[in-house]
Amino acid sequence: MRKKSNVVRFNKWGYIFLIPFLLVYLIFQMIPLISTIYYSFFENYMSGLTQIGPNFVGLGNYGELLSNGDLLKYTANTLIMWIMCFVPQIIISLILGAWFSDTRLKIKGSVFFKAVIYMPNLIMASAFSMLFFTLFSNSGPINSLLMQLGIFKEQYEFLSHVWSVRGLVAFMNCLMWFGNTTILLMAGMMGIDNSLVEAAEVDGATSTQVFFQITLPLLRPILIYVMITSLVGGLQLFDVPQILTNGTGDPVRTSMTLIMYLNRHLFSKNYGLAGALSVLLLFITGICSFIVFRINSQDVDGR
Repeated sequence: MRKKSNVVRFNKWGYIFLIPFLLVYLIFQMIPLISTIYYSFFENYMSGLTQIGPNFVGLGNYGELLSNGDLLKYTANTLIMWIMCFVPQIIISLILGAWFSDTRLKIKGSVFFKAVIYMPNLIMASAFSMLFFTLFSNSGPINSLLMQLGIFKEQYEFLSHVWSVRGLVAFMNCLMWFGNTTILLMAGMMGIDNSLVEAAEVDGATSTQVFFQITLPLLRPILIYVMITSLVGGLQLFDVPQILTNGTGDPVRTSMTLIMYLNRHLFSKNYGLAGALSVLLLFITGICSFIVFRINSQDVDGR
């Protein structure tokens, strides 16, 4: 009984240390979430200088969002730009992770290169966006360089074409986040038992076979984590396209993301629609994350 009481006495300190986290989570996460869901059932917006509402409208805000087609269009925009960013990001990160985690290569200055790879992640997205906005403007240095090299005869309007804008957004996000993904994958690769690799090499396996038959299957938990967190971050994409397109999502709103759409409702003080869109975004994120998790967590035999 004395030993048990000592365990209980020590365990209570764990709960005490959890109290600050629980309070912060309750105040800054749960209460805003519940209030957002609550206000999504109300009509509440500004009409000129007149405040309309709050008036209870039930699912009216949800019906309005689902019926106008903008939600589907902006969801597609967001997912397209996320895929354009994530595919090259995961390929580059896997290559760099395998390269730096291979002790046989004995890469000189690997610590320096790891720091350089991670450094873009420390730069603010707004600074990145302003830099690329200047570089790729109609009279920017990229256009000047391409014209001097004879590639273009006249200025190419990078920010006026659908796929060039989407490509720039994807490239910037890939550049900012591939270092973080590389560190995560490299940590997973360094945790793989070298005896498995050595045994495969003794059996005559090539480096490519070792990578695809041993490294990738053992990295599956890390890959699932990276894909889901990247997807959640991709669905919350806002700052880069907001600054690059000056909040318009041009051309023809093909670079308008879900959070930019949400920001429009907040800016116009339409809090009812903004709350409903936030709830829908929560469901979209949850569904997409569940699909990614189920696809990647299936057994090899397909069960």
